[in-house]
Amino acid sequence: MKTTTKIKTLLVLAISAFFSNTTSAQDNPATNYDQGFRLGVGLNAGYAVNDPYKLALGADARLQYDLTKRYSLTLTTGFTNLFVSEADAFPGQTTGKDLDFIPAKAGFKAFVWNDEFYLMGEAGAAFAVTNGYNKTSLLLAPSIGYATKYVDISVRYEHYSDFPKLNNDGTTGKGIGQAAVRLAYGFKL
Repeated sequence: MKTTTKIKTLLVLAISAFFSNTTSAQDNPATNYDQGFRLGVGLNAGYAVNDPYKLALGADARLQYDLTKRYSLTLTTGFTNLFVSEADAFPGQTTGKDLDFIPAKAGFKAFVWNDEFYLMGEAGAAFAVTNGYNKTSLLLAPSIGYATKYVDISVRYEHYSDFPKLNNDGTTGKGIGQAAVRLAYGFKL
């Protein structure tokens, strides 16, 4: 047998084997993930990392749409209070005033391990509702968490770029953050 005939025969066999494996893989039935909405209601506690704010407490509601078993889109809103101690105050104030705001965030959640541990990024706005202060700030929040069928526990950092802070030299600046823990109960809608 000639060398070219042997090469042609091997090439035909290789192509046949490739297509036979590809076709058999297509015979397996596809399993579709049941897409749908989930609602979670949570409590948040944290620590503000910029003066004059100290403790942060809040509650939220999160609507989640599952694109696949691993990826989801989220919408979150609620209420958060950043506490200021009586001794801390901005220049020109006699006592410290808490900062209350309503966050409105959209996010993307990706389950990265065992369909329970996830990474999430959120962006949106924080609308201040404190008496005499009604500014709006850009809000960015990366988080890592653990979720089961009903329980969602996460740790996140939130940054509010336009809210006032107290600089080390006693002047007023912009941009505060908080590290927070969220404990939530969730269910399918």
